[in-house]
Amino acid sequence: MIQLKPIIESAWDDRELLKQPATRHAICAVIDQLDQGTLRIASQESGVWITHEWIKKAVILYFPIRKMELIETGPFQFYDKIPLKSNYDKLGVRVVPQAIARYGAFLAEGVILMPSYVNIGAYIGAGTMVDTWATVGSCAQIGKHCHLSGGVGIGGVLEPVQAAPVIIEDHCFLGSRCIVVEGVRVGSEAVLGANVVLTGSTKIIDVSGKTPVEYKGYIPPRSVVIPGTIPKTFPSGVYQVPCALIIGSRKPSTDLKTSLNQALREFDVPV
Repeated sequence: MIQLKPIIESAWDDRELLKQPATRHAICAVIDQLDQGTLRIASQESGVWITHEWIKKAVILYFPIRKMELIETGPFQFYDKIPLKSNYDKLGVRVVPQAIARYGAFLAEGVILMPSYVNIGAYIGAGTMVDTWATVGSCAQIGKHCHLSGGVGIGGVLEPVQAAPVIIEDHCFLGSRCIVVEGVRVGSEAVLGANVVLTGSTKIIDVSGKTPVEYKGYIPPRSVVIPGTIPKTFPSGVYQVPCALIIGSRKPSTDLKTSLNQALREFDVPV
C-alpha cells in the first residue's frame, strides 16, 4: 500500500502517466486488493470511519485504462469495461442466478446474493444477505450479518473523492425499499422499517424521549427507525416533507436475527 499510494496520487494529478505500464500495474493492483478485501475504501481507525481518498482515485483511474469488451456467461451477454466477479465457490459465497457483482467488489465468506447488483469498490461483510433486486453502489461498506431486504437501494459514490461512502455497520436490518445514499452511516444493529429514505439532508428525529433529538447523516446503533413526515413552509404554503423517525432502541431481549415485523411490533407500530 505504501508503494502504491504515491503512484496513484501522481497519476491523479497527471493523466499522461496512465500510459506508463508501472502506473497501470499499480492501479490494477489496487483493484485486485479491493476485490480480495485486503484494501477498503473506508475503514475504522480507533472507532472512527476514515475514507481513503487515494483508493477511490484508483477506482476512478481504472476506467480509462480499461477497454470495452464482450462478456458472455451462459445465454447472457454484456458489454462493459469491468469484468464480473467469479470463483464464488472458492469464496464461499452463494449467488442466485441473475445476481451480479463486479470485479473489485469484496464479498466475504457466507454472503448470499439473491438476484441483485454489487458495484466495484463495495465491501460486504460475512454472512450478509443482499435480497432480491437490492443494489449496493460503488464503494458502499456493508457490515457482517446484515440483511438488505428486497429492493433496498444503497447509494454509491466515487466523486468527489473526499465524499464518504454509505456505511451500514454490523447486524443491521434494512426493510424493503429502504434507500440510503449520500454517505449516511447506519450504526450497528439498527433496524430500518420499510420505505425509510435516508439522504445527507434527511432529518432523522429521535421521538422516543420527552423531547425530540435531531440527527443528520447518522443513525445511532440499535435504533428502530420508521418513515415519517414533518411540515415545511414554502412560498405557496405549508407541506409535509419526508423524514425518518427513531421510535426506540432494539431491546436486549430481541434476538439479532429477529424479523423486522417483530422489532416494530415491540413499539406498537402497525406492520
